[in-house]
Amino acid sequence: MDLKENHIKSNKKTIMRYLYLVTIFFLVLTGFGQMPVFKRYYIADIPGLGWLGQFFVTHYMHYLFAILLLGITAFIITGYFLANRKQIKITPSGYIRGAVLFGLVITGVLLVIRNLAVSNFPSGLIIFLDLSHLTLVMVLLMAGLYCIIFKKKWYYRSR
Repeated sequence: MDLKENHIKSNKKTIMRYLYLVTIFFLVLTGFGQMPVFKRYYIADIPGLGWLGQFFVTHYMHYLFAILLLGITAFIITGYFLANRKQIKITPSGYIRGAVLFGLVITGVLLVIRNLAVSNFPSGLIIFLDLSHLTLVMVLLMAGLYCIIFKKKWYYRSR
């Protein structure tokens, strides 16, 4: 691989990393905006942050960033399966974060279905989905913090 190809791969990896981080940031921000946290604690009263207190604004932004996360995830998974999988090894922290993301996607999709007019989920299931989704978000954030502190990666390349 020459220097130009290596530079392009490095730029692609950096762009995907920052896109993922920005997406997670806005998902967390708009997810907490679904609860009346920002309005209750007067954060939405700070100039420029009034949109955080608007339920439907944060609701639709959360959906848009969730779609973006699904796209990023599909892109990375497709790249993994198209690449030589013998060269890329997923780390234990990568499997854990991947499983948590999978749980978030499943609970998120079920919560979107619950919001449709035709759905009729029992109240116990709705509470379970809400608490599961929130718990998985906290687990993902704590796992991410752990991996940043101890420099754990999603994968490594074997030669």
